Amino acid sequence: MQTPKLFALLPEEYVCTPDGMAIYSDGDLILACPNYADTKKQGCLLKIGENKRIKKWIDVPVLKETGLACPMGIAFGPDWDIYICDNQGWSGSPELQFKGRILRIRIEDDKIVKTSVVAEGMEHPNGIRISGEYIYVTQSLLTKVKDPSGLLVSCVYKFHLNDENIRVANELEDKNILTTFITKNKDCQYGADGIVFDNKGDLYVGNFGDGAVHKITFNDDGTVKENQVWAVDAGQLQSTDGMIFNDKGELFIADFSANSIARVSTDRKITRIAHSPDTDGFNGELDQPGEPIIWKGKLIVSCFDMVTGPGIVNTKHELPATLSELVPE
Repeated sequence: MQTPKLFALLPEEYVCTPDGMAIYSDGDLILACPNYADTKKQGCLLKIGENKRIKKWIDVPVLKETGLACPMGIAFGPDWDIYICDNQGWSGSPELQFKGRILRIRIEDDKIVKTSVVAEGMEHPNGIRISGEYIYVTQSLLTKVKDPSGLLVSCVYKFHLNDENIRVANELEDKNILTTFITKNKDCQYGADGIVFDNKGDLYVGNFGDGAVHKITFNDDGTVKENQVWAVDAGQLQSTDGMIFNDKGELFIADFSANSIARVSTDRKITRIAHSPDTDGFNGELDQPGEPIIWKGKLIVSCFDMVTGPGIVNTKHELPATLSELVPE
């Protein structure tokens, strides 16, 4: 079992809730901060460079109707425009429930030069990955969809890189829904979350409440060939937030609820490789890990540190927000 180390304490003046990460063309690490713990702090992106130099990169443009921007998952396109899951409805406030967006932002010399909306009206856009000409987005809740089982339905949406102003209905009739999931764990009705592609082009999605990783394979025309549970072990993995593959084909998963990081080997065996008790994270402990990424040979983990309740190790929010680091092996 590894002992997490402190990678960074984040600036309190503009960060209280860190989440998704991606690596920019210059090699710097980009961190999305939806700042749910204090909505007076505008949702922003940080840029982390050599010697852990941290600066605010941009404030994410707010939705005029709500005055908010809540960037969670982020991914760069082939032209280095950044695509952002603006999860307005994460808090559960009824007035924000169907206000989520997928944004495309072009940044030059640390300034926004163009912003477009790929999709809008989304209930709960969370994780995002790009493969080929398409954007794949997990939507953790589809509350308009009533399954006969009474259980939660969630999905992955698929958009073209150049799509604009698609208005989604958050219903199965949406033509952009790629595949759906049902969360069987009645004690944690929260669905599709972490998302990543392997080097063969297969898609992996974490069903958060079930602590299960699904593998999605494709037909030649890009439609789904199969969506099946690929890895699950309740003793080693409780929840599935952000995920990342290393070069060996091993999958690392942020176990948000359990304050842990798990590794899935190439033979699908799940092993918990790091765990922290309830903590403030100031010494690098895992304080509700939300997203892992491999950067400069280290596994960097953002600590969301906000959600509390049954089945969750975290009991309160503390500042400053933190990033942890591990060895990705």
